[in-house]
Amino acid sequence: MNGMFLIMGTGGSMGVPVVGCHCAVCTSLNPHNRRTRSACVVQTGSKAILIDAGPDFRFQALKHQLNSLDAVIFTHAHQDHVGGIDDLRPYFFYHQGPLPCYMSEETAKDVQMRFPYVFKTKNQSKSLLPKLDVRLLEGKRGTVNIEGIPFRYLTFSQVGMSVNGFIIGDLAYVSDIKEYPESIFDDLKGVKTLIVSALRRDENPIHFTVDEAVEFAQRVGAEKTWLTHIAHELDHDVLNAELPNSVKMAFDGLEIRWNLT
Repeated sequence: MNGMFLIMGTGGSMGVPVVGCHCAVCTSLNPHNRRTRSACVVQTGSKAILIDAGPDFRFQALKHQLNSLDAVIFTHAHQDHVGGIDDLRPYFFYHQGPLPCYMSEETAKDVQMRFPYVFKTKNQSKSLLPKLDVRLLEGKRGTVNIEGIPFRYLTFSQVGMSVNGFIIGDLAYVSDIKEYPESIFDDLKGVKTLIVSALRRDENPIHFTVDEAVEFAQRVGAEKTWLTHIAHELDHDVLNAELPNSVKMAFDGLEIRWNLT
């Protein structure tokens, strides 16, 4: 089985351009320097599975004609990854039932509290049909079958919040990472394509720097690494010229082939 991994958003929490900023990247005419917030789509055959729905999801879905979804996965509950939950409601009608949403128990508790009207809850009015159906990811590591596709998941930490990364065949998506267990390299063994976050060059308490992301990729041994979750301090072309050949900047709309071996 093979498929396409579409990265719809590669920006940090504020996106690029940043509101009110007039730096060289925010005013750049290079389309690769325009970065919306996190959202990716795993596509195979007629199936489409969304990973995260940031605040720009509605715009992204319209741009990429994402007319149907079979399921959603959330990596964690930060706003730049779940801010588009409300815009998942139309898929309830197309799906003719609640859309399956996979996430950790920690993430579920957070988003159900913030978006109670789209999730099935104990106190929900009987007149409101739940639009999203929570499917919990059990434990820190494991495998879940979603629409016939086995997703392996792992867990790392971002300032005390648990975050899930996902491995689909020979591709891995590991965003918002800073602290991680050494076992992560066992989980990522054999990954050929790695997508990993790298916010900026300067040290950051929440995200990998560019150098940390490159070092992480080298330890994984991926043949190709794409950097995502990028702030406005990084110019696409300038940084690409400085990176190793096996590591490059991702950009909104990037399509990556993956193989399920």
